[in-house]
Amino acid sequence: MSRSQADVIIVGGGIMGAATAFFLRQRGRSVILLERGLVGQQASGTNFGNVRRQGRFLPQLPLANRSREIWGKLPELIQHDAEFLMSGHIRVCYREEQADQFEVYAKEASQYGLKLDLFRGAEMKARFPFLGPEVLSASYSEKDGHANPRLAAPAFGRAAARLGAQIAENTEIATVEKEGAEFRATSTDGRTFHAPQLLVTAGAWGSLLSEQFGEPVPIAVHGPQMAVTEPTTYGILPVVGVSSPHIEEVLYFRQITRGNIVIGGCARGPAYPDVRRAYVLPQNTLLQFRQMHRLAPALSKLNIIRVWSGIEGYMPDDRPIMGASGNVSGLYYAFGFCGHGFQLGPGVGDTMAELMDTGATSTPLEPFDIRRFATVATRAPQAA
Repeated sequence: MSRSQADVIIVGGGIMGAATAFFLRQRGRSVILLERGLVGQQASGTNFGNVRRQGRFLPQLPLANRSREIWGKLPELIQHDAEFLMSGHIRVCYREEQADQFEVYAKEASQYGLKLDLFRGAEMKARFPFLGPEVLSASYSEKDGHANPRLAAPAFGRAAARLGAQIAENTEIATVEKEGAEFRATSTDGRTFHAPQLLVTAGAWGSLLSEQFGEPVPIAVHGPQMAVTEPTTYGILPVVGVSSPHIEEVLYFRQITRGNIVIGGCARGPAYPDVRRAYVLPQNTLLQFRQMHRLAPALSKLNIIRVWSGIEGYMPDDRPIMGASGNVSGLYYAFGFCGHGFQLGPGVGDTMAELMDTGATSTPLEPFDIRRFATVATRAPQAA
């Protein structure tokens, strides 16, 4: 039986885990990153690729801002840009009450350093001529954009490995426990990994590990409904998303420089974490096309060439689990990012590395503390 030792064990090789491994190595901490499949294979690699800050829970903006700074420095940090484009991001709406909320949010977000420009009427049509006639208002964030989720987490993983992190792919962890001053993670093939600190970044599977330390959380799983069209002339720079209280209207899309349109939203599909499968339902793809006709009519004539899904973990309050354990010293969490964690990934890595290395962080994490679910009964992820 093999035994590996480090300062930190990270269980989960998505963008959160890979970025944390990288930033911990920058701080001189030895790291073992354990991933059941391949780095970036799950939600970190199957999401939409939005690098947006607007529309977030306001106390999350300091973390999103920290992450946005890192996105802009990827080439020099990790020798890969992950196809990040500062293309701009617009949220649009169809109703007056949503437009009023845009006004309020823009004022409040400005206090966190996020500048949003609001457009309506002729000015909006001149700025974004592809929008459909039902669109009432647009909130524009100039410095946000999008990136390629299939490239980002693996790039962080390779960068961490170049700095000396041990990356163990195809390593499924059966149990995690604390023995004295050290954690022990045991794989299904009998290998053990030991460290005085443990970070759980296991996404939709995070509660299966946290409950082994008496901290279960009520995580639900769903599959994003993703599609991509044939290429067309490249001309829509910003990412576009609809703000609505009705999920069937919440469509979003982005155009990549090769011309294809990546589409997501309007519904969630079934996901089965026990077999690591999630599915796109045909009716959801058809719904996306109907909503695209409202949002950007010209694009609804394009052909779909591929659809896909993944397994994402959602918390009841739409906020992630992030920070130190409430029960066990040396134990930390960063999972359950509710379908909007991709943009946060680099900032989560930097913040968690700072917290684990120094015991504190300059980025507020109180709203994401696992102890808010301290009275929740044990519950494994359920198919949804």
